Amino acid sequence: MTIFDVRPEAGLQRAPEDDGWVAASHAAVSAVLREPGWSSDHRNATTHAGVSIPEIAGELLSKVLVFMDAPDHTRVRGLIGKAFNPRSVEQLRPRIGELTEELLVPLRAAGRFDVINDFAFPLPVTVICELLGVPTDDCEMFRHLTRDLAVILDGDVTAAQLGGAAGAMLNLTAYLVPLFEERRRAPQADLISALVEAEEAGDRLSADELLTTVALLLIAGHETTMNLIGNGMLALLRNPDQLALVRARPELMPAAVEELLRYDSPVRLTIRTALRDAIVAGEMVRAGEQVIAVLHAANHDPAVFESPDALDITRDAHRHVAFGGGAHYCLGAALARTEAQIALAALVALPHLELASDEPVWRPLLMFHALASLPVACRPAC
Repeated sequence: MTIFDVRPEAGLQRAPEDDGWVAASHAAVSAVLREPGWSSDHRNATTHAGVSIPEIAGELLSKVLVFMDAPDHTRVRGLIGKAFNPRSVEQLRPRIGELTEELLVPLRAAGRFDVINDFAFPLPVTVICELLGVPTDDCEMFRHLTRDLAVILDGDVTAAQLGGAAGAMLNLTAYLVPLFEERRRAPQADLISALVEAEEAGDRLSADELLTTVALLLIAGHETTMNLIGNGMLALLRNPDQLALVRARPELMPAAVEELLRYDSPVRLTIRTALRDAIVAGEMVRAGEQVIAVLHAANHDPAVFESPDALDITRDAHRHVAFGGGAHYCLGAALARTEAQIALAALVALPHLELASDEPVWRPLLMFHALASLPVACRPAC
């Protein structure tokens, strides 16, 4: 049995190698994400629930926001949170719309394109680069570097992948440090300038935190949104009744995005460590034991979602856990929602849109559910 064979009805059960636990029900996953007494720092674990984290990777991850615990997590998240709150993100909506249309002009003319590589990657990576203040001409470089770095977030890291990630981090450091110095000399109205200012305040952001925070924003700022757009478009194309419905009723798009997040979560799992003994779904989890919270399983729990394996864009899917929960609820959730709403609305408006391949290619990742490509056609030429 693999982690993804577990059913929501199992609640909490031992990991495949009986080392740690797997939470699959909505209640069990919500408990480890939202209740106090759980750590995101892998260094607190005495078991590893079948997911291998080399010690050196654990040290690196401890400097990344998503693997921090309070008070460091609270402090760093507070510094960047204002840029990603719903009000700030709403101000970006016109620009996201402009970028969407710019990308679609040549794709409509071609009549055939790859949703991932031609659209779902360049849109969010351009948005996050503009928000940070990174030259958008360098976006393609970031794609390769962040792909190599993202495997560390994926959890099951091999020595070769760790070496590639270390090299990518060195290259990213060589790029970002001069950019930080440039912003110190001449601040601009961007997030990097704000973070550099916070670093100079002394006790709010260390040099390492500045570097890892910007690296994380570059990775997470486009990776999960790209996957949401790709997975969501694939789901709609495979469910033509739902595609027709959202075309006929565009006002359903916000609800459709929530259902697509539930139906095929871009992030499939996250990991927590018990800081003290805890009862979860009737089982005793000892301090130091890891729990893999399978978000995808929780989002298909029939106790919460009726007919969970069916795509229904009219359902109330707001209880999904695709963005996690608790203190570590996804910082970029509002931005991802906005980008997906705009991007998917533009894609579904293309006439005669259809899959150009019966078997889309998936990337071999554990934590992320991510398409490598999604060829589509719009016939006749749009």
